Amino acid sequence: MEVYGQRLSLAEVSAVARGAEHVSLAEAARARIEASRRVIEQIIAENRTVYGVNTGFGKLSDVRIDPSQIRALQLNLVRSHSCGLGDPLSIEEARAMLLLRANVLALGYSGCRPIVVETLIEMLNHGVTPVIPEKGSVGASGDLAPLAHLALTAIGEGEAYVEQKRMPSADALARAGIAPLQLEAKEGIALLNGTQAMAAVGGLALFRAERVARLADVAGAMSLEALKGTPVAFDERIHSARPHAGQTAVAEHLRELLQDSQIRESHLEGDPRVQDAYSLRCMPQVHGAVRDALSHTRGIVEIETGSATDNPLVFVGSGEVLSGGNFHGAPLALAFDYSAMAVTDLMSITERRIDRLVNPDANEDLPPFLTSDPGPASGFMMLQIVAASLLNEAKILAHPASIDNVPTDGGKEDHVSMGMTGAIKLRAIVGLAEKIVAIELITAAEGLEYRKPLKPGRGVYHAYEAVRQRIERLTTDRSMTADIERLAAAIRAADFDSLV
Repeated sequence: MEVYGQRLSLAEVSAVARGAEHVSLAEAARARIEASRRVIEQIIAENRTVYGVNTGFGKLSDVRIDPSQIRALQLNLVRSHSCGLGDPLSIEEARAMLLLRANVLALGYSGCRPIVVETLIEMLNHGVTPVIPEKGSVGASGDLAPLAHLALTAIGEGEAYVEQKRMPSADALARAGIAPLQLEAKEGIALLNGTQAMAAVGGLALFRAERVARLADVAGAMSLEALKGTPVAFDERIHSARPHAGQTAVAEHLRELLQDSQIRESHLEGDPRVQDAYSLRCMPQVHGAVRDALSHTRGIVEIETGSATDNPLVFVGSGEVLSGGNFHGAPLALAFDYSAMAVTDLMSITERRIDRLVNPDANEDLPPFLTSDPGPASGFMMLQIVAASLLNEAKILAHPASIDNVPTDGGKEDHVSMGMTGAIKLRAIVGLAEKIVAIELITAAEGLEYRKPLKPGRGVYHAYEAVRQRIERLTTDRSMTADIERLAAAIRAADFDSLV
């Protein structure tokens, strides 16, 4: 992949994060970067006072820095801001940050030298991944602490991973044959200002969320068949009358999954039920609304991947260096909170279908808790209880982070986005959603056992077979922990993508 400041799709970001793509800097981008750097060097030569070049930062922006201290200023900025806490970001998330930061610098608004971008790219290509603590960002002036830890590795300090092994950054760079960066004027702040931590964490979580939302259609269709529900509510004419994009897509997906169902044919005549419960009947409306929310967020994230988000920005045409607020994470913060609520609602409707599968008061002809020996055996009783627990946790996490504000930096940064908190919460909720969808797939597959020898729709049958390849039928009570975790891991690894 050549980077030149373009918008990147979530799929492209994910591919680089997984190490599936080699990255290079486009020559056109190099020319822009060099032109931007000449503006900074002209400012230094003329001894003009410009924020971020020869002044302090934030509340200290009025402090003029002596030319002899400009390099120390940039180095101290990186060191002082590297105070993140908590668990490190995953290697994939940190690699996504490297890519996004390199791509934004390639736009040529940051005033750094090409070597800065090239160093980040070489770190990607040689598998040198900064150790970046996940806590410490308030999302304006960007993700300062996480990006400082990224920069710390680039200058040969802090820690990094190489082939999953954690070591001092200096050793990691030496192994890869990469010279540590020697920061010049403007380059420390160019690396630190921006939204790349929240965009990386939230963007990769969003990519997983879109996958699990599509798979929820599959799980829901399996439940519908196991419960002998009706597909009438998915009729194209109904959804043409309310043509939301997500709703239309989900209805079409469900129709495809349910084609040629022998189970449906068996109860077409004489079925006393005119309507199913909302958790079955309203899948297009609810799953579709979730898809639309995630799609809206994806659009925002993908705009951000190709946007200049540091401060100040260098405008080559006029030679001006202008201070603004593109580092503020509000667009992402609000969108991640929206997506977190959407995925939680998807979990809510999923849990209701799980309950209908196992609850003897909610269905007519499946055995209680899907066990052929109710009483001595508990069957799937606990799976619904676990699903309720996962849902409760997601509901707590879905409280929006973006509505909070804690002024920082002596009041200079008096309104912050809390976007990184939102991204981390979204990641956690998606992880819970993968588990609850795994529970529905396992439970619905068990329900389909009681419909044999009749086969469900073609798509549902393929999904049933995919589950059975990994999870044995529950003939006697056993611990289901490993089964659920195995299926959730398969969902996260995209093993079910062929079904959706």
